[in-house]
Amino acid sequence: MTPDELRKARETLGLTPAEAARVLETDVSTVRRMERDPSLKTAREAPARVARLYRAYLAGFRPEDWPEHLIGREERLAELEQVRVQE
Repeated sequence: MTPDELRKARETLGLTPAEAARVLETDVSTVRRMERDPSLKTAREAPARVARLYRAYLAGFRPEDWPEHLIGREERLAELEQVRVQE
């Protein structure tokens, strides 16, 4: 995944960089470096496992340490979308 794809995946999941760091078992500075433009000296290429984890999270997998405030988020968003469609 490109840095932009990583950032978009994290944002789509509703994760802050700190929350992403926790579920990816890394630190927040590493998450930020993986999302930076690769031409910057401080950028870091994301390990393949990070892309696999994000893809699993986007497909609906939730680890035990998933942030509690995000549990059920997808269902709430779907309900809101349904209300918008009916209007």
